[in-house]
Amino acid sequence: MKALLATGIREPLVYKEVDLPEHDDTFGVVRLKAAALNRRDFWITLGLYPNLRFPTVLGSDGCGVYEGEEVVINPSINWGSDPRFYTDDYFILGMEEYGTFAEKVAVRKKNIYPKPAHLTPEQAAALPLAGLTAYRVLFSRCQAGAGDKVLISGIGGGVALFACQFALAAGADVYVTSSSEEKIGKALALGAKGGGNYKDPDSLKGLQKQAGGFDVVIDSAGGDGFNQLLKMCNKGARVGVYGGTAGSWNNVSVPNIFFKQLSIFGSTMGSDAEFGQMLDFVSTHRIVPVVDSVFDLKDGNQAIQMMKNSLQFGKIVLRIDG
Repeated sequence: MKALLATGIREPLVYKEVDLPEHDDTFGVVRLKAAALNRRDFWITLGLYPNLRFPTVLGSDGCGVYEGEEVVINPSINWGSDPRFYTDDYFILGMEEYGTFAEKVAVRKKNIYPKPAHLTPEQAAALPLAGLTAYRVLFSRCQAGAGDKVLISGIGGGVALFACQFALAAGADVYVTSSSEEKIGKALALGAKGGGNYKDPDSLKGLQKQAGGFDVVIDSAGGDGFNQLLKMCNKGARVGVYGGTAGSWNNVSVPNIFFKQLSIFGSTMGSDAEFGQMLDFVSTHRIVPVVDSVFDLKDGNQAIQMMKNSLQFGKIVLRIDG
């Protein structure tokens, strides 16, 4: 099969013929139609990810055909029986085991789910990792619901956009931040009520005044801006954290947390049950993932470069014709 092979740190992916790894009868082979990039894939190419192993096939998100039916793949492997956290054996598809940047992938049969019928293969491929992460942090952890005022930082990335779409579908009032006025405008077109530039304190103050404060905050950045997000919270607010692209929290006002009775929830990926719930939610509300760009599989390095520059609004997808 043709695949994009990752051969080492800071090495370009190599489009070449590779063998499908050996597997037992608990696995099924999905003939892929599309795969999507995640920030995780980019970090791996830079060596900024734990337990690296090469050569490997990256890619956690995929849509394809299994036993004559269109399917999507749950990339969350070995979560375990406790819904609160994953097991020590947990991993994400696309490094420890060959992933979806290929014409075929062997995955556990229990991780193969019917594709939401209203989605194209490219749209469905955009869904699994980011959709699962957004669903868990927004609903399982922060218990967001109708009438909540939800603030989502860094709109434009896959998880942030799914959190925006999911919160809107649940009846929440959604507000966003970005350093790009263009991305804020696109979020408003999706249904967000307001947006602020996170590099401009006055813009954020204006956003807080417009909303009257926030009941739920979803953040993937951390860093120096996290304290400002806490200041924008209403009493009893829930803060979900699923990433830290801006680094550790600095100068956080601890009294702000306990005087406001704030709850801070860490979250990443999700359980098998949450993956099924997420797909049901997407199908019920006919949510369509935002796809920014589609590349052919052989042009995967161009897709990686686009992610490096963080210009996208939505998911970057690879079309697989094999």
